[in-house]
Amino acid sequence: MHAWLCENPVGVDALFWKEMPTPQPKAGEVLIQIKAASLNFPDLLIVQNKYQLKPALPFVPGSEYAGIVQVVGESVTHLKVGQHVACLSGTGGFGTHTLAPAALCLPLPASFPFVDAAAFIMIYATSYHGLVDRAQLKAGETVLVLGAAGGVGTSAIQIAKTLGAKVIAAASSDEKCALCKSIGADATINYTTENLRESVKTLTEGRGPDVIYDPVGGDFTETAFRSIGWRGRYLVVGFASGPIPALPLNLALLKGASIVGVFWGDFAKREPKANAAMMAELALWYEQGKIKPVIDRTMPMSELKAAYAHMGARGVKGKLVMVN
Repeated sequence: MHAWLCENPVGVDALFWKEMPTPQPKAGEVLIQIKAASLNFPDLLIVQNKYQLKPALPFVPGSEYAGIVQVVGESVTHLKVGQHVACLSGTGGFGTHTLAPAALCLPLPASFPFVDAAAFIMIYATSYHGLVDRAQLKAGETVLVLGAAGGVGTSAIQIAKTLGAKVIAAASSDEKCALCKSIGADATINYTTENLRESVKTLTEGRGPDVIYDPVGGDFTETAFRSIGWRGRYLVVGFASGPIPALPLNLALLKGASIVGVFWGDFAKREPKANAAMMAELALWYEQGKIKPVIDRTMPMSELKAAYAHMGARGVKGKLVMVN
């Protein structure tokens, strides 16, 4: 097998494509032939030693991938050789093969494309957990999505529309805003050229959004929070812009608003039955055509460093997927 190996987490340039022995699964594991692996923001942080997960060195990055089960370890009963699966295990995806915990593998019908499957779990699970479980979003409510053209942003638009909400999508360019419109957003704001707070006020007729979905953090957080409606729910999803913002808590008091953390990874570990039910619902929505990952582009696995550069330049719309 071959894989991109990180022996020193000082950045993307320290990754090297290496040949290594193909491992054999232990009890509870499966060997997967990787067909596709998506590039997510944590995949950049982890090779810079900036992510909360600190894998033992050396490691193969690539948190989310899809492929075919080739060997099944002892005690694995729900998977078989030849089974198509998607997996989000945190590492291992940027190679030709990987060992994965069988419990983290989502069995797929053969008709589920590998590229879509590799771009599915993280973004839709995060957005469903945030909008449905944490925000209790109702039909007819208004959602403001920040960073709306990214992976989790596009998934949030689709899920909110499936739930019957009105969606205002905020993104950094007219091209990205057009993408958001094409997948169902009711209105868009280019926050590079428009005043975010005034635009939100106009689009909500002064009421403010009921829910704000924020995977970006940084400079726009306080501005967005000041626009929230009465009893609004502000979803803290991530900090893709880098800085972790601070909010004056009197704003929550004045708006009767909630600041709600969204940490799907820990939810999945602490509440596995609820997570399994959620994933089953999302798979059904995919089959029904209600949700579908937006794929910015696919690139050969050998071009991983170029893919990292594209993501680092904020050029990705939806998800970028590496393929073998």
